[in-house]
Amino acid sequence: MRSVYRIVIFSALTLCLCFAAFAQNNPQPALKGVVTDPSGGRIPGATIQLRAASGQQQTQTSNANGEYVFTSVQPGNYDIQVSAPDFKSEQRQAVNLSAPAALDFQLGLAIQAQEVTVEEQAATVSLDPDSNASATVLDKSELEGLSDDPDELAQQLQALAGPGVGPGTGGQIYTDGFSNGTIPPKTSIREIRINSNPYSAEYDSPGNNRIEILTKPGSDAVHGQFSTQFNNENFNTRSPLYVQSSSLPPYKNLFFNGNISGPIQKNKSSFTFDFVRRNITENAFILATTLNSSLQQQSVNQALLLPQTFTSFVPRFDWSINANNTLTVRYENTTQELDNQGANGFSLPETAYNQTIGSHILSATETALVTPMLVNETRFQFARFTRAAITQGTAPAISVQDAFTSGSATIGNSRNTTDRFELTNISVLNRGTHTLKWGARLRQSFNDDVSDNNFKGTFTFFGGTGPQLDANNQPIAGTSVQLTGLDVYQRTLLLQQQGFSASQIQKAGGGASLFSLNTGTALTRVTQFDMGAFFNDDWKLRPNLTLSYGLRYEMQTNIADKADWGPRIGVAWGIDGQGSTPAKTVLRIGAGRFFNRVGDFTTLNAIRYNGSTQQSYLLTDPNFFPNIPSAASLAGSLQPQTLQLLAPDLKGAQLIFGNVGVDRQLGKYLKVSANFNMLHGLDFIRSRDVNAPLPVTNAFPYGDTTVRMMTESTGVADQRQFNINPTFNYKKISIFANYGLNFLKADFDTLPTNYYNLRAEYGPAFGDIRHRLTLGPTFPLPGKLIANTIFIYNSGRAYNITTGLPDPSGDGSAVQRPSLVDLPAASCTGATLVYTAQFGCFNLTPAPGTPVIPKNYGRGPSNANMSLRLSRTWDFGKSESAGAAALASTPGPAQGAGVPPAANPGSSMRYHMTLSVYAINPLNHPNFAQPDGNLTSSFFGKPLSLQGTFTPGNATYNRKMTMQVQLSF
Repeated sequence: MRSVYRIVIFSALTLCLCFAAFAQNNPQPALKGVVTDPSGGRIPGATIQLRAASGQQQTQTSNANGEYVFTSVQPGNYDIQVSAPDFKSEQRQAVNLSAPAALDFQLGLAIQAQEVTVEEQAATVSLDPDSNASATVLDKSELEGLSDDPDELAQQLQALAGPGVGPGTGGQIYTDGFSNGTIPPKTSIREIRINSNPYSAEYDSPGNNRIEILTKPGSDAVHGQFSTQFNNENFNTRSPLYVQSSSLPPYKNLFFNGNISGPIQKNKSSFTFDFVRRNITENAFILATTLNSSLQQQSVNQALLLPQTFTSFVPRFDWSINANNTLTVRYENTTQELDNQGANGFSLPETAYNQTIGSHILSATETALVTPMLVNETRFQFARFTRAAITQGTAPAISVQDAFTSGSATIGNSRNTTDRFELTNISVLNRGTHTLKWGARLRQSFNDDVSDNNFKGTFTFFGGTGPQLDANNQPIAGTSVQLTGLDVYQRTLLLQQQGFSASQIQKAGGGASLFSLNTGTALTRVTQFDMGAFFNDDWKLRPNLTLSYGLRYEMQTNIADKADWGPRIGVAWGIDGQGSTPAKTVLRIGAGRFFNRVGDFTTLNAIRYNGSTQQSYLLTDPNFFPNIPSAASLAGSLQPQTLQLLAPDLKGAQLIFGNVGVDRQLGKYLKVSANFNMLHGLDFIRSRDVNAPLPVTNAFPYGDTTVRMMTESTGVADQRQFNINPTFNYKKISIFANYGLNFLKADFDTLPTNYYNLRAEYGPAFGDIRHRLTLGPTFPLPGKLIANTIFIYNSGRAYNITTGLPDPSGDGSAVQRPSLVDLPAASCTGATLVYTAQFGCFNLTPAPGTPVIPKNYGRGPSNANMSLRLSRTWDFGKSESAGAAALASTPGPAQGAGVPPAANPGSSMRYHMTLSVYAINPLNHPNFAQPDGNLTSSFFGKPLSLQGTFTPGNATYNRKMTMQVQLSF
């Protein structure tokens, strides 16, 4: 391991030195400087636009210390424009750059804190690979439309990112370049970027779903922001599925957060401190069918209170070591306490458990301006994640399929501690028409997991067939009826009361279908290391033509494959850009090969369920319900186990991704991007019972009945996407939007119905949502109100239709699909036939060789989700900025030839108070999740929860309104 680290670090340093020497021997005209606020505080994320007399332009963004640099600047006169959210833009014209120059900018505060200032050139398109017009950038105004709650914010960002490439994938979250996926407090977020440079070799996955969160640095003057928000059941409306009572159950959301920043040493170091405290009493919605004390079926429609707290402290320190080196250190500590988890849907309150989640994340970023053309950045992070669950009760779990689950929580008393280290070094060199970027990322994880999962045992009841019962609950010979899982459970208890033996109960259609029990050593440890190294070049072949190409290498431990090479290429052509006329139409074409990493829990479960660390027993048709035999008797009678194995040739999934798109500027304020994406995925991991009975002979390949679930890389996927992204900015109005048409097929997102015919599972995947529409307008209203809203529409999601009967393979699943028969409703009768108005007549037990319905045959309802924030800001405490006064009495920064003096930013309002109302689903439109697909359940075809884009799916409310007050200075 040490040798790998040494090789990577030595190679990175060698490349840095070589390119630095190359750069120093070939100087080019360059421009660099610092962007500050009126008090002298550094402004990160400021946009610096350099426009030549010919019309060609370059754009850079100031780094965390407010610094920017342009390289490869051709001699000549340039117009320079600098802008940043909440600051007045500054322009300087006819600046002569015939030699390297330093030019600093000091931006004045905007008069109105809520004002959205948009320049006329905001809608221009660019050849820069990081500036594709389909990218979504959320700054202060757009962020106002999102939740302040970190959990809700994560959910909303995933929804905005849209579908990932491949089934089951969504937006990957990076905070300040780190890949741990955590969401910082919203007060500490400076900007969020979605869909950045899909083909960069720097990224381990396609960039079109990458969510990059950039946090705020400190400043050289004390600034702060404090807010509180409140919501209870009186501000909400009820879920249309919750019908237990006429009023909503108790609900509370009390939220405090704040941010304060200021100097430690003037113009040298600064700090930022964020905190969040959340106290919530949420509700879980339980919708089930159980038996009462008389063993009669009854409906359960119940709300369960979920008390939870969340506390987060995030200090950050920024230090300007010298003129060329800056250091940022950030620490994040979060603690969550969650009560009554796991009880929702079919799971009754007795299955609940309490959970505690914590994290400690320490990150450091050092940025070095090696030469005016070479920047090197080193990032290091240590993260510790802890999780503990505590359950009550010792009874075994009883799972009646798609009816209810009772007994103790199967998770048991468990805990997990995961330590992760991440080290990244990246260099960027601008040389002539080339922008070269190279680097490497190393990650190491240590996972200690203590699991008592299913140590108390679980009885499972599936649907089936059996004789009818007379009025005295006696079986009627010669009859046969279809039974739901609840019918089977009910019949079992009724016949037990009458003294029937276990074998008699089974003959009468009763008895548990399965019994499972885990025993053995609770603790399992696993470590995993992965590395990714890359080189990328953005080569400006002509002013209107950019070629981007690169190569990425990835490897990881715990799998045999150690060499994954991912070439990337992209072309951006400004079709109508000629001479001094900048392009208004950019054609983009690109392709790349990407790899998914195999998670460490895949290896951990293979170690745990190897038959030695833990024993996982699985018995079909047990005859001892409700009593549980000892583990010794199970082992002594050689009862079958379930083993989890890893295929010897296991590898990470590879994604072959291609794209063609057009960016078009339409006037000064509107630009549109249209993209067609294609994906072919190979080697997706799936689980398959390699000891399933063989077709025809029903013989077990290994000669015993042990279930051997092999994790292997045999899945495939194909995806086609068409997206249109318009972006509109005019004065105080801004709108970003996205429409996506999506087709996704795969063969691995469910367990196969036939382990020896995997390609029969190729069909629509769960992520196959045909139409997606996202709108995010921000606009002013009378009375100085500002409206920030996000609207998301999704068409129906695919869902699977199954028989609900136990699979003949004996692996404990129930994924068999029925066939459709051409019979009218009146003729669709019998123990194995089920009629539905939407689909027709299903046969639950088709004869061998009979075609069954395709996977994910059903389509759920569409949903339209919306969030809205209305806010009004009052400014008071007018004061002359200390930075402005100093600027007026002292000479400005060093000026290059032809550079006019900086303008005085003037005075500003010292305090700002904002009152707002934040509403989730303000129109109170009900959005139902896809219906239940189990044909032997009484819930078939009925939605069990709401769609959860903005609202938790198991919530008892439909609309939620939160009041907020915020003070900033």
